[in-house]
Amino acid sequence: MSDIAVITIDGPVGVGKGTLTLRLARFLGWHTLDSGAIYRVLALAAQKHKVALNDELGLCQLAESLQVNFQPMSDLSSTQVWLENQDVSRELRTETCGAAASQLAALTAVRQALLARQRAFQQPPGLVADGRDMGTVVFPDAPLKLFLTASVAARAERRYQQLKQQEIDVNIDSLMSEITLRDQRDMTRAVAPLIPATDANIVDTTALTIDEVMAQVLHLVAQKLSML
Repeated sequence: MSDIAVITIDGPVGVGKGTLTLRLARFLGWHTLDSGAIYRVLALAAQKHKVALNDELGLCQLAESLQVNFQPMSDLSSTQVWLENQDVSRELRTETCGAAASQLAALTAVRQALLARQRAFQQPPGLVADGRDMGTVVFPDAPLKLFLTASVAARAERRYQQLKQQEIDVNIDSLMSEITLRDQRDMTRAVAPLIPATDANIVDTTALTIDEVMAQVLHLVAQKLSML
């Protein structure tokens, strides 16, 4: 399916990848892939089926049979996620689930087991893929690769507001610490570390609204893909 266009959007937590992915995909009429959600779903499934987060064999077997479905919300605020016919959208957004997902994502065998599942999202007319290694590992031949960045303070504030809207109680200082630790873990892991692809377009979202980010990205889409 190499003739099916893909736009990859990589970056750490809290930079606005998810919101941009949903908006861009809606604008283009394309499919979406939230790869981070897949790892979070696997973490939840592991908890449900009592599989340890360091049990590579057990996690790989679970990954191969993972029953997961994604459905963007009508207002594009988030994606509704179903695991084994249960809505787990709320559980996926907790910091505990995020930390567990980051832990199992560092396992080589687990990443390999989920690779084919992620690539299967590449369907006509195109795909906008959100993650941490979309442009470096999963879709290295994507014609347009984006890497979003933002300060830790800005990302913690965004995450705080997001969780507050979902009525999830969290402390912003704890969020900053967790984001910093997660960044370190993601950037230094041996397998598929969080780094921009050599041909990625870097977009710093610290002082930008989502509309401003979208405008920059649409300019890049017009340049790279000649779609607009």
